[in-house]
Amino acid sequence: MSQNKKNLYEGMYLITATAGDDVRNKILEKIQSGITHRGGEIVKIHDQGRKRLSYEIKRQREGYYYLIYFTIDPTQISHLWEDYHLTDELLRYITLRTDKVLDKIEFKSLIEQ
Repeated sequence: MSQNKKNLYEGMYLITATAGDDVRNKILEKIQSGITHRGGEIVKIHDQGRKRLSYEIKRQREGYYYLIYFTIDPTQISHLWEDYHLTDELLRYITLRTDKVLDKIEFKSLIEQ
């Protein structure tokens, strides 16, 4: 692995609401171990719990949201994404470079229709 500088990232992960606690925990462990096995370090995890989705994804109306802050060599991000594609219960994910770790995360409430 190259000796590139590690950047700080925030990854948002949406896991299907139909996944039980054991499955959810295994997915989170898989995400974290993917980061650490590629030389990254987990900085902070925000468990945002079960939320209603603003639109249906893969026939799901609800999901569990997790925000994970981590540092990693930028060349490893594409390898993480490859791993995520192999996890059916992971409905969506996004990885963004960031400059700071937020201590508290709050979702705005959706307007009920």
